[in-house]
Amino acid sequence: MKTALTVIFMLICVAIIILVLCQESKDNGLGSLAGSASNSDTYWSKNKGRSKEGIKVLATTIFVVLFLALSLLISSKFLN
Repeated sequence: MKTALTVIFMLICVAIIILVLCQESKDNGLGSLAGSASNSDTYWSKNKGRSKEGIKVLATTIFVVLFLALSLLISSKFLN
């Protein structure tokens, strides 16, 4: 049982890494220091929940919750 959970745990870890690397960055880089205009009123910023980026953020959140739950379950004394 513990071996199967560990394998699932490792697959979730890889999925989190891939999802985080596929997401776009949230900052404007050095342009934000000079006071460049932000794109807060664009179509994509208003509909983030329905876009591919919104789906990636939701999937990352779900996988992180599964990661935390599995890490607590694997480290608990119930499986020993």
